[in-house]
Amino acid sequence: MAGIVLSDRQRLDWLRLIRSESIGPRSFRSLMNRFGGAAAALDALPDLARQAGRTIRICPAGEAERELGGLSRQGGRFIALGEAGYPVPLQAIDSAPPLLAVLGRAEVLQRSGVALVGSRNASAAGMKFTARLARELGEADFNVVSGLARGIDTAAHEASLETGTVAVLAGGIDQIYPPQNIPLARRILERGAIVSEMPLGWVARARDFPRRNRLVSGLSLGTVVVEAARRSGSLITARFANEQGRLVFAVPGSPLDPRAEGGNHLIREGAMLCAEAAHVIEALQPLRQREPGAQMLLREQPRDPAGEAMWDELDLPEVLPAPDFTGQDEDAAPLAPASVVVETADGLQLKRVVLDLLGATPVALDDLVRASGQGAGAVNRTLVELELDGEITRHPGGLLTRLRR
Repeated sequence: MAGIVLSDRQRLDWLRLIRSESIGPRSFRSLMNRFGGAAAALDALPDLARQAGRTIRICPAGEAERELGGLSRQGGRFIALGEAGYPVPLQAIDSAPPLLAVLGRAEVLQRSGVALVGSRNASAAGMKFTARLARELGEADFNVVSGLARGIDTAAHEASLETGTVAVLAGGIDQIYPPQNIPLARRILERGAIVSEMPLGWVARARDFPRRNRLVSGLSLGTVVVEAARRSGSLITARFANEQGRLVFAVPGSPLDPRAEGGNHLIREGAMLCAEAAHVIEALQPLRQREPGAQMLLREQPRDPAGEAMWDELDLPEVLPAPDFTGQDEDAAPLAPASVVVETADGLQLKRVVLDLLGATPVALDDLVRASGQGAGAVNRTLVELELDGEITRHPGGLLTRLRR
């Protein structure tokens, strides 16, 4: 598929812009749409920050050059959003990273992917089933995509080494986590790929894993949850997949096993039951020849911008989409306009505010945002953290309640 072609200078400017303080995927798009190129956006950024009452650090050219050089020395490269090698399914999500660092065989990213996710503390049966599922999906010419974590992720990658697998990191592409999977990562590079949107040297924090999860689902036509607790990162991946219009599958399990609660819950909510690889292959085969659409396979919920709420992005009220991109200096198609968010309350304080506003009675997200007096982005980011902490739960229709423990 034809795409844009960035010059070396343009690629450097893109990297400087996305690495600048308070710039995330959505504010990057807004700036590109307004100014038509990264160089012009970088020039305008200090004044825009002052208008927003902020001072921000702009990534120096030397720092970006060192990152480009460091990735190149490792045998990797950055693929830009819109370039021919950028994964088409990932390009379709709202918060697609402008630059994706890739190690290994980048061509595998052009194959259809299936995400396999689940518990780090997986059962022996769960690991065995995951391995069988991964092997059969690989034999059907699907990439197996996962997050290189312990448990289900490890089983999925190991079983698909021969056919090709993609590992998505929460930290920098040179920061393999957990460390015991460093040998596995080296084996993945032989026939598969490792990808990350984070800077070289970045050590993953708790909030980086949901960011990673949206890429796992975004790279895939469907997501399969093998084993997962009711409140786990795997269910967040499934929710991202649903919001991205991808198919969601779940492997049923014993109601006596807490590791089966998440999968059983997804099936009740409308996920497709997966008892063998054929269930996934048959459902995804018709989708291989067309780009992912907006079909919702679980119960449709109001759009939850949790993915976009995971960056401390600069509020740029003056940045509007440019009306015409003809002849722009990036030689690129316009990136979709997107809103940006700004957090105005301390994170810990906002957690307390949100928890105080939630109880046993389900509350709509819009009502919660209004009651909190904070921006939607900050509230959504807090909700993701509280969901990971097991403090809240989500219900059909996007309603929220607090869990009493």
